Amino acid sequence: MLIDSHCHLEYEGLVEDQKGVLARAREAGIGGFLNISTRRREWGSVVGTAMREPDVWASVGIHPHEADQHADLGEGALLEAAGNPKVIGIGETGLDYYYDKSDRRIQQSLFRTHIAVSRETGLPIIIHTREAEADTAAILEDEMGKGAFPALIHCFTASADFARTVLGFGLSISLSGIVTFKNAKDLQDIAANLPEDRVLIETDSPFLAPVPHRGRKCEPAFIADTAKFVAGLRGVTPEQLAETTTRNFFALFRKAA
Repeated sequence: MLIDSHCHLEYEGLVEDQKGVLARAREAGIGGFLNISTRRREWGSVVGTAMREPDVWASVGIHPHEADQHADLGEGALLEAAGNPKVIGIGETGLDYYYDKSDRRIQQSLFRTHIAVSRETGLPIIIHTREAEADTAAILEDEMGKGAFPALIHCFTASADFARTVLGFGLSISLSGIVTFKNAKDLQDIAANLPEDRVLIETDSPFLAPVPHRGRKCEPAFIADTAKFVAGLRGVTPEQLAETTTRNFFALFRKAA
C-alpha cells in the first residue's frame, strides 16, 4: 500500500472529478491520502472531504503565498480546527522567497504560529520552503530550542546541506514527482541516501506530475510512478519502498493510526 502524503483534492483540476480521482488512485494501490489546505477559507472543504472519505485525512494551515491575507491569524483558530478527528497535520506553512507573494516578515511570523500549534497539539507541521533555506533553518533551530515538535519538509527540492540540517533536527523529508525529472540529478542523489526511517513520498497533485506523465494534470494515482522511481534509486523493490514510506507516514502522523 502507498500513501500520498500531500495532495490538494479541493484544487481546480481534481475537485471537479474528485470521486473519479480517488477511485483511480485506489485502483492503483493508493491506500491513503493527506488532503492539504493552504488558506483558511478552504479548511471546511478539505476537512469535509476527509470526513466523507474513510481513507482521506486533512491538514489545516496557511501557505506562505497566502500569508498577507492571514496576517492576524492566531493560534486559537488553528487549535480549534486541529481538534477535528480527521485533522492530522498543521500546514502547509513555511517560507517562499522565490515568488515573494507575501511579506517575508509575515511569512516568518505565521510559520512560527504554526510551529507553536504543532508543539502544543503534537501534530506534525508540514513545511514548504523555496529559496529560503537559511531562514527556514534558523527558525527551525530557534523554535526547536523552545521545545521539540514533529515536522516534515514536503516536496523537497533544496540542497544536500539543507537536507542534513533538517535531518539533524529530527525532521522527515517527502519526495514528489520532481525527483523523476531528468534535470533533478542532485535531488536524486539526496533521495538515494535519505535515512530509511525519514523518507515519505507525495504527489502535490494537481501539480508536478512525475515521468511518464509530465505535462499532464497530476493525480494521486501517479504516486505509484514516483515510488517505483525512488525504489530504483534506493536499490529496493517498489513493494519495499511502499512498506517503508507507509510505515514512516504512520510513525509521523500518529493521529492517522
